[in-house]
Amino acid sequence: MHMTLAARNRLEGEVVEIQFGGVMAHVVVRVGKNLIESVITKRSADEMKLKVRDKVSAVIKSTEVMLQKERTRLTHT
Repeated sequence: MHMTLAARNRLEGEVVEIQFGGVMAHVVVRVGKNLIESVITKRSADEMKLKVRDKVSAVIKSTEVMLQKERTRLTHT
């Protein structure tokens, strides 16, 4: 089955960790050198038969992305 989504931000990766709770599953996906974390329902993880080493797409749908950079301190000589 092929699905079409409106989200433009799709990152291909591999599941490296899954932690199951009572109702939710915390899933960690490696995308290159980076990790993306997602919390989905346990039912969704079960229906997807999600397991470590599965290839998945992390689809990011958001109205904003925030960035932060630490300020550098000025040194006087």
